[in-house]
Amino acid sequence: MTQEPIAGSAGRGAVDLSGLSASSPSGSVGGGRSAIPEGLVVEGTDATFTTVVNGTLRVPAVVVIWSPRLPQTADYVDVVTRVAASLDGRLQVVTVDADANPGITRAFQVQSVPVTIGLVQGQPVPLFAGALPESEVRATFDQLLAVAVQHGVAGRLDLGPVPGGDDELALPPLHQKAFDAIEAGDLEGAAAAYEQALAENPADAEAEAGLAQVALLRRTATLDLDAARAAAAADPTDIDAALDIADLDLLGGHVEDAFSRLVDLVRTTSGDDRDRVRARLLELFAVVGNHDERVRRGRTALMSALF
Repeated sequence: MTQEPIAGSAGRGAVDLSGLSASSPSGSVGGGRSAIPEGLVVEGTDATFTTVVNGTLRVPAVVVIWSPRLPQTADYVDVVTRVAASLDGRLQVVTVDADANPGITRAFQVQSVPVTIGLVQGQPVPLFAGALPESEVRATFDQLLAVAVQHGVAGRLDLGPVPGGDDELALPPLHQKAFDAIEAGDLEGAAAAYEQALAENPADAEAEAGLAQVALLRRTATLDLDAARAAAAADPTDIDAALDIADLDLLGGHVEDAFSRLVDLVRTTSGDDRDRVRARLLELFAVVGNHDERVRRGRTALMSALF
C-alpha cells in the first residue's frame, strides 16, 4: 500500500492535547497475541492520554488509532505490535479505539483509520495513514528511533520476561551502560561503552550500530544546517560539506538523499577522498541497519560506483 501523509498538520504545532486529562493507563490490549511482553502495549484513552504523552520523555511511542468495527485495523495493530516486540523495549505501542475516544481523534485530525503517529518527548511525529506492510513499518520505526536518539530519548521499557519464552529482554551490561549515557547526554561515555563491547566481541552488530549512531550524533551536535547547505552549494567538490549534509539528511529522515549524495561523490572522487566518503557511507548504512531495503539498495549503488 502506498504511504500516505496524515490528514491535517499533526506534529507541526497544530495538535492540541491540552483537553486530555491525566490518569494512569489502563494496561495492555490485544488479548490473544502470543510472545508479546507485558507492558509493551498500552491502551490510550481520552482520560489517560496525557500520561501516555509524558511517558515519551523517556521512551518513544507509536500511537495506532484503529476501530473495532474494522477487523483489518485490528490485524494491523498486530503487525505494529510484532515489529515493536522485536525492538527490545525501545518503543512503546499505544492503541486508541477511535470510536470510543473522540478527543484523541479530534486532536490528531484523524480522517480515516488506521493512523500511526510517533511520539517523542511529548511531541507528535507524523508517520503514515493506512496499513503498511511489515517491512515498511519496520523501516519507519527505525527512522523514528533514530530521531528519538537524536533528541536524547533512548530509554527502554521494563518488559520483564516474554510470555511463553525463557529469556528476559535485558540488555548486555555495556549496552545498558551506553543507553544510560545517551539518556544522560553523555555521548563520549556511550561511545566508550560501545567501543569496549566491540573490543570484547568484534562481532557484536548491535554495538557496532550503536557506536555509529553515537558518532553521528557527536558529528552533528554543533552543525548549522543552513551554513552546511550554503557551503555545499558554493563548492560541490567540498568533501567536508558534502559529508555534513549527508549526516544532517539522515538525521532529518531523508535517508535515500543521504545515501545518493555520497554514492554520487564516490563516483567523482579518488584516492583518500574516495576512501573518506566510502567510510562515511558505510557508517550511515550501520546507523539505518542492514535489514533496511534502502541500505540494500545503497550497497548495490556503492558497488556500482566503485567498480
